[in-house]
Amino acid sequence: MANRSKLLMVAGVAVVGLATVWLAARLLEAQSPGSGGGAAPTPGQFAPYTAARTADGRPNLNGVWQALTTAYWDLEAHGAGPGAYPHLLGAWGAQPGGQSVVEGGVIPYRPEALAKKQANFNNRTTASIPGDGIDPPLGDPELKCWMPGVPRMMYMPYPIQIVQTPDAVLMTHEYNGSSRIIRINWPDESPVDNTFFMGWNRGRWEGDTLVVDVTALNERNWLDRAGNHHSAEAHIVERLTAVSPYHLWYEATIEDPKVFTRPWTIGFPLYRRMEPNVQLMEFKCQPFVEELLYGRFTKK
Repeated sequence: MANRSKLLMVAGVAVVGLATVWLAARLLEAQSPGSGGGAAPTPGQFAPYTAARTADGRPNLNGVWQALTTAYWDLEAHGAGPGAYPHLLGAWGAQPGGQSVVEGGVIPYRPEALAKKQANFNNRTTASIPGDGIDPPLGDPELKCWMPGVPRMMYMPYPIQIVQTPDAVLMTHEYNGSSRIIRINWPDESPVDNTFFMGWNRGRWEGDTLVVDVTALNERNWLDRAGNHHSAEAHIVERLTAVSPYHLWYEATIEDPKVFTRPWTIGFPLYRRMEPNVQLMEFKCQPFVEELLYGRFTKK
């Protein structure tokens, strides 16, 4: 009787083992490409995709999109850290850790420009303004509710709405209602030099990729909260490609020989916002900074 019980136990274990192997094989088969089982994609890789078209035959980029990186804190890799006033705010405003979005991981600064980056960070909460006698003014432009600039607007934690026509592409940012118009196949250079926070934007299509040439940027712009920066000589080329119904792949190559030793590129996906009736909300931040910027000028 004991031997019979042992045989039944061994047989039961074998049956369970075979059933487990069979189930695992079926799951793998269901997840294989072309099986319709919905295999999880490899991060950073997208299957071949042809985007829906607009009436003029171009890829349809219309929609509300948002980045999910921590690049707005620092384009380079960084650990978690306290905010500017941890003794007052605790974990509010603390910096989350994040991976670099820079190809190669490191921004190729010239030594003197790297020193300025560190000085920017040290003075990030100094809210100086034009007229203070310091040019460019100290302090993070975001802190002062200035327009975010390019490419910074693309990875701040606010959505962007793209409205596309044959002749122009409008990008509207929720932060401060900042917008830029990308003129398609526009021949004219900027009418003024180094003036625009959002740059002079000219676009063209290279296959299914929208390429945006950005010049005439204001040297007061920063690239993130870490103090990364560029000069008024910056030339930025952006590329936006629809890689799925729900993703745009975004790249920007920054060239500025005054600040960097060579051109360098950032890249990350933008995600389509899928909530019902999604729309940009109003984030007019000027009232939030009036006391910070101008309180010292008011009559006491």
